Order: sequence, then structure tokens, then C-alpha cells
Amino acid sequence: MNRYFIYMSYSGTAYCGWQRQPNGVSVQQRVEEALYTVLRQEVTATGAGRTDAGVHARMMVAHIDLDMPPDSLPLLTRQLNGLLPPDIAIRRIVPVRTEAHARFDALARTYQYTVTETKNPFNHEWVCRMPLQQIQFERMNEACRALLTHTDFTSFSKTHTEVKTYCCRITRCEWTACDETWVFTICADRFLRNMVRAIVGTLFDVGRHKLTCADFDRIIRAKDRRAAGASAEAGGLALTDIRYPPKLFL
Repeated sequence: MNRYFIYMSYSGTAYCGWQRQPNGVSVQQRVEEALYTVLRQEVTATGAGRTDAGVHARMMVAHIDLDMPPDSLPLLTRQLNGLLPPDIAIRRIVPVRTEAHARFDALARTYQYTVTETKNPFNHEWVCRMPLQQIQFERMNEACRALLTHTDFTSFSKTHTEVKTYCCRITRCEWTACDETWVFTICADRFLRNMVRAIVGTLFDVGRHKLTCADFDRIIRAKDRRAAGASAEAGGLALTDIRYPPKLFL
């Protein structure tokens, strides 16, 4: 058996997230169903993480084990794309070492949250549309500095999740203007469930002068989800990059 990384992208609007769920259709389910149709065998696609319901991915990675040579991968990619719905696309499938793990070997992940107040029929599922006149993005960027000085983000995590630690190392977090949108980019070694949306929602309170930057820092220190603001809506969030050690690839 050979191990491969599948690189894919998807619009999460119609799905309950990446991971299989008993109460809805997931991206993982659709990918595994397509693999079964082509290969006539059960194949598990182990993802680099789980995106929440409605969250998108410009890049998601999953590993699979197949008894097929690497020169068959271009054909497999075309076959899968022919079966998958329009909102899921396989970008490439690459050979990796047999011990490579899409989730545990990831060095860093990057998410982006996009907001705008301009109505655009070509990106409405990928951005959060809201009034921006009363939001001060410079103020939110000042508050972002606190995220770089902490590692425990219990205050921004969905409660009652099966995690061993709430610690993450955030290496980048900032809002930048891009044409008619503002984009929040955050990079870390790992993320907790609902973490980015909770951070963004709380930053909006800072940008609207409902919280000070000192308040934002105190919220992190509280290690209590009830201290933070409401989560931003899912549609504006996308997983955009996952970085791995080069030594994993053949």
C-alpha cells in the first residue's frame, strides 16, 4: 500500500463540515464515496483537521492509502473530479512517506476571514457582508498583538470538545484591506474548534468600541468561553493553507 496526500478545495455552504457526521452530509463523506465508486473499495480519507459547518477550504489535505502506483494519480484525479459535485475539487494527489499523517505532521495552518459591505453575486458565499462604517480595523489590529503573546485559548474554544490541550502557537494575525474587502489572516500550529470565528467575533466588539484592547487581553487570560464575544458567521471563513515538512514528500 502506498500513502498519498490529496489536496482539495471546497465551498462549505452545503456541508456539515469536513468530518463525517450522523446528522448531515460532510465533505469527507462525498470524497470517500467518490473514491469507492472509482476504486470499488472502502478508502478512508483522514483530513488535516475539521472545518465547521459552512466553513470553506481553499486548501484541505487528507491522506489515503491505496494499492496503486504514482503514475495512476493523474487519471484518478480526473475520475474523482468527474464524480464530485461542483463545490468540491481535487487539486492534486501526491505520494508521501508511509508514516506521513495529514493532521499530526502539519507544521502550520492558515485561515482567512473576509468581510465586506459591497453586494457581489460572485462571492456572496465566501464573504461575510456587514456594515463596516463603525468598525475600526486599526484598533482590532492593535488587539491582535495579544494573540501573539498567549498560548492558552480556552476562551475562544467550543466547549465540551475532546481535546487534550487548549494551547496553540499563533505566529501571524492581522487585518488587511483588499479592494472592497477586509481580510483577517491568522496562522498557527493548530486551531481549536470554533476558535477563529470566536476570535473574529470578539475582535468585532473591539472594533466597535464595545471592548478595549486591555479587555481583549483579559478575555484571553480568563480561559472562559463565556467571557468572549459571539462567534462570527461561518460563511466568511476559509482554510487557505497547510504547511508540511518537505521530508514527507517522495
